[in-house]
Amino acid sequence: MEKIVLKRPFFVVNPKSYLYGEELRQLAKKTDELCERYDFQSLFTAQLIDLPWVIENCPHVIPTAQFMESLKPGRGMGHVLPEALAAAGVKATFLNHAENPMTVHELAATIVRAREVGILTCVCADSVEEARAIAELHPDIMTCELNSLIGTGHIAGEDYIRASTEAVKSVSPETMVLQAAGISTGQDVYDAIIYGGDATGGTSGIVAAPDPMAKLEEMFAALDKVRTKISE
Repeated sequence: MEKIVLKRPFFVVNPKSYLYGEELRQLAKKTDELCERYDFQSLFTAQLIDLPWVIENCPHVIPTAQFMESLKPGRGMGHVLPEALAAAGVKATFLNHAENPMTVHELAATIVRAREVGILTCVCADSVEEARAIAELHPDIMTCELNSLIGTGHIAGEDYIRASTEAVKSVSPETMVLQAAGISTGQDVYDAIIYGGDATGGTSGIVAAPDPMAKLEEMFAALDKVRTKISE
């Protein structure tokens, strides 16, 4: 199964466990609408139980699992099987998030399994050093986010964004770099890309906003603005 080819800049909407059911569906539909309007790609994560609805009703987003394992068909009660995700239409998965870390052995094995079934890997790293080390595994996307900034509404500075992006690209030039953690405004979105990131996105900056739909509009408008800027 062929993987989706990503185009810079792209976006990630990651509701984690904040949203499920009807609220999740409303956010997914809004993201889908904005992707179509602006011709952007966006990974959209959801609880496993909600992903089939997203896949069926939101054709312009990239349906994304929040976790996957290196399990193969057979024994493995309670684990997340790559083939099952791919068969359902899942196109990407997060791995090694600060809220669900993995051993290096399991991370490496899971990246290999994702390649086998055509699922994009979005692997999280904290420090510049960790990003450089994980880049040796050649994930499709490296999420560079300082764990200390997750959910704070404060983004990393230009130095960290440039250094972590450069660290990944020096080892794995084809890996896309997602600069996240603390993204809560359109200006944050603009800065994350203008400082060198291939993508950005948010969780609490979106779902905890007074009007999440308006916040998404603001962020996509900023992404459109920076796309125009970097193409000049």
